[in-house]
Amino acid sequence: MSTFDKTDDSVVVVIGSGAGGGTVAHELCEKGIKVVVLEAGPRLTIDDFHNDELAAYLQLTWLDKRIATGDWPAATLAPNAPNWIVKAVGGSTVHWNGISLRAQPHEFQAGTIYGNVEGATVADWPVTYDELDPYYSRAEDKMGVTGTHGIERHPANNNYKVLYNGAKRIGYSQISNARQAINSEFRDGRSACVQLGFCNQGCKMGAKWSTLYSEIPKAEETGNLDLRTGCMVLNIEHDASGKVTGVVYVDGDGNQQRQSARVVCVAGNSIETPRLLMNSASSLFPDGLANSSGEVGRNYTHHTGGITFGEFEKPVNMNRGITVPGAVFDEARHDPTRGFAGGYLMEAVSVGMMNFAVVGDPAGWGRDYTAYLGKYAHMAGVLLVGEDMPRAQNGVTLHDTERDQHGLPVPVVNVETHDNDIAMTDHFKGQADALLRAAGATSTRHVITVPATHNMGTCRMSDDASKGVVNSFGQTHDVKNLFVSDGSQFVTATTENPTLTIVALALRQADYIARQMTAKAL
Repeated sequence: MSTFDKTDDSVVVVIGSGAGGGTVAHELCEKGIKVVVLEAGPRLTIDDFHNDELAAYLQLTWLDKRIATGDWPAATLAPNAPNWIVKAVGGSTVHWNGISLRAQPHEFQAGTIYGNVEGATVADWPVTYDELDPYYSRAEDKMGVTGTHGIERHPANNNYKVLYNGAKRIGYSQISNARQAINSEFRDGRSACVQLGFCNQGCKMGAKWSTLYSEIPKAEETGNLDLRTGCMVLNIEHDASGKVTGVVYVDGDGNQQRQSARVVCVAGNSIETPRLLMNSASSLFPDGLANSSGEVGRNYTHHTGGITFGEFEKPVNMNRGITVPGAVFDEARHDPTRGFAGGYLMEAVSVGMMNFAVVGDPAGWGRDYTAYLGKYAHMAGVLLVGEDMPRAQNGVTLHDTERDQHGLPVPVVNVETHDNDIAMTDHFKGQADALLRAAGATSTRHVITVPATHNMGTCRMSDDASKGVVNSFGQTHDVKNLFVSDGSQFVTATTENPTLTIVALALRQADYIARQMTAKAL
């Protein structure tokens, strides 16, 4: 790994090393561009991971103080949420389940196709599916997505078999156990999955794609990467013209440092990214860096969620094998006759015993509930992943008085549920119940899940600088050498898990930055 001088103003500084930041860093390094990656967390190894839910949660999660407000489950069940955002090299690609799905063409035109959804800020993306298509293909190849590029899919585990059979019996036809960035065979230096069943805790086999052991090491091999761990960025600096000149951060020893930069890419997740921009306010940008539109922190989405569990007479052992082994796609369409805009996925899902106890009904602890928990081996799960509606009031602000360990205002994440999300959840409950019972379930139970890593929006794209923070390349409208490189760019949630789209956008962004640097436009 290289070390660059802190006064070197020719480097690109990338803040965060997850799906967006790690990918942008690797791509730029391969193009001969010097990159400094500042990561707030440590660099773990595969051997460091724990196949234990609580230990893994405490090891990986961003536990810095946050405040959740509004009517979403996090505000009451986990006010320091959203949880399971990883603070380590690799970001949430360490924790994710590997589901790698393309957003659908119509979802890039949600504003036009869905029309006016009252109380929501639905809009078209300034990039089309066709424009992103070649980058999706590159991302799938890079990540080793099963069912693409001739890569074999994984065998069906019991939880998926329940989903498949129940879905078929109620008339669904679009069911698949493909599109996972988890190796089904040795590929790209990563081993094949052996179905340990601990995807959330960090893959002990290294079969699941993660920038931790894919993009970051490859970037280091080029000699163009300077990775600095334990480095929390405090603010981004700019000159009198508004051009970004560097970043100020606290290093792993607690010392304040400054790194000069030619370009800065912010990839801190949809909470930390707007928080950093707002904490970088100045006389030139009084409402936050790159926030002349007032849109920084707004339009937060996290996917409508929930799980329906079915109890079966014979053991299912849903914990064995890939955590999210497949999905039903029939409801992933826009069909307003169902009573809501957008669509949802029904994904087979397993949760470990600890999480099962937490999400089942923690307020109802007692003899009946413990008896229910005792039937864990006989349970199968169906997860709702739905396109929740962006709202201006849903998002990130800075607390007036609460400060973190660095003296910075802590982020407040507010979510007020849209009626569309409620209607979608109700529809899912009926369909999931029917699916599980058709597969043989003797009883079902629907539970509410606390949002996890699907954080999107807060620095949305737009062609119009007054209606968004960045353009279609993630370049901020206000500051040409400042980019947003994570899911904050999303205009709408789309139905699909977001990681593949984040990587595709990062590939496209890296190409754009390299062209602009070559042309001396940056």
